[in-house]
Amino acid sequence: MGIVEEKIIRIGLMMPQLPTAAGLYSPAIRSGNHVYTSGQLPLIDGKLIEPGGKGKINDERTDDAVYASRIALLNALAAIKSVTGTLDSIERIVKLTLYVVSENNFSNQHLVANGASSLLHEIFGAQGGHVRSAVGVAELPLNASLELELIAQCKFPIH
Repeated sequence: MGIVEEKIIRIGLMMPQLPTAAGLYSPAIRSGNHVYTSGQLPLIDGKLIEPGGKGKINDERTDDAVYASRIALLNALAAIKSVTGTLDSIERIVKLTLYVVSENNFSNQHLVANGASSLLHEIFGAQGGHVRSAVGVAELPLNASLELELIAQCKFPIH
């Protein structure tokens, strides 16, 4: 276990197993020094978390969705680890994109994304700083409440 994973455990979270791809795609791929993840859902043990992992988000469900964004982020980190072998290879988080299934008039997608962004800062410090998009959408696969994509700059080869 690497330094980054130990930090995740100290925060009180656990690194998940890589979620199984639900289609014909890779959970993550490397291109040059970057690893790009496919969209990750707030799954634990293959199931959408409750509360917060299913359905449309509104102002009353924002806190649950913030938690769900943190779980989706951990799944994205697991996808990166599947390519690099260790999260210690991450030099910087480049971009986070979060899609939030939003009820009409819900405009706090950025607050939901703050859950994942703050966790990245907690885990990686300054290297966790990133650019970000938080987008409201009508529906996502499996009735998930949100989907998160991550781009990380990594050092290769890993020693």
